[in-house]
Amino acid sequence: MRHLPIPEEEYMLPGHTACLGCGATLVMRYLLKALGKNTILSIPACCWAVIPGVYPRRALEVPLLYTAFEVTGAAISGIKEALNAMGKEDVNVVGFAGDGGTADIGIQALSGAVERGHDVFYIMYDNEAYMNTGIQRSGSTPMGAWTTTTPGGKKRMYKWEPKKNMAEIMVAHKIPYVATATIAYPEDFIKKLKKAKEIKGPKFFQVFSPCPTGWRVPPNKSVEVSKMAVLSKAFPLYEVEHGKYRITVKPKKFVPMKDYLKMQGRFRHLTEEEIERIQEEVDRNWEELLLKEKITQGETHEI
Repeated sequence: MRHLPIPEEEYMLPGHTACLGCGATLVMRYLLKALGKNTILSIPACCWAVIPGVYPRRALEVPLLYTAFEVTGAAISGIKEALNAMGKEDVNVVGFAGDGGTADIGIQALSGAVERGHDVFYIMYDNEAYMNTGIQRSGSTPMGAWTTTTPGGKKRMYKWEPKKNMAEIMVAHKIPYVATATIAYPEDFIKKLKKAKEIKGPKFFQVFSPCPTGWRVPPNKSVEVSKMAVLSKAFPLYEVEHGKYRITVKPKKFVPMKDYLKMQGRFRHLTEEEIERIQEEVDRNWEELLLKEKITQGETHEI
């Protein structure tokens, strides 16, 4: 990946109310660096509903609309159509929501918005649980994770269903642009955002966003654990532009899932056999992604 300079302009101010090490703060910071001040945000109930601060103070230098948990897709649809009616078609309209408000509660409004083809951005900052309300399990919580609603104990009731793949759900909607990103690779994230600005229609980003509080990780390890997610194949970085897959970060050497999982207290209960089961799952997902890239790029392949 060719490294590009990160824009110097800051549209997120110091003094937010996020927890120490919050990955979602960096997601917002990089987002605004890439899209600039000509941006309007719509944020539902989530961590970012409180992070900007208490009125009249704020941590953002762009207009912000707070909405109900389930309506982000509908809100950005209405904002964009209102701006179009006013002749202001160059404004970046962004829905910024967590995985609970995207993969679960808000999936109906999101699906409707992208199916209608609105020219909007939707950013899902993926901290893999309902963190704002107490670390409850979401559809985006990975296999084997502890949460307060999958507490385990002697019955080992940890979350064993596969993580819902929102990027692929959006690809299935046939929208122009879908991408994954993470705070450990800001150049990759910003490059994708700048590319998406030039594409008309719905743009969806799933951005890996560590939550030290919910993941039981030291606050100073947020970027490191994000990088390990990529190096272990737990969270591949890729884009799908008009149906064509391209993996944007291909590590020369992968690390075992065991090393990634053992960085986080939410996985400390796992046995060696359970870790191997998770390893097999991520290996299978990576091979599927490689095949999709090969097929959609027009390379020959064996069936």
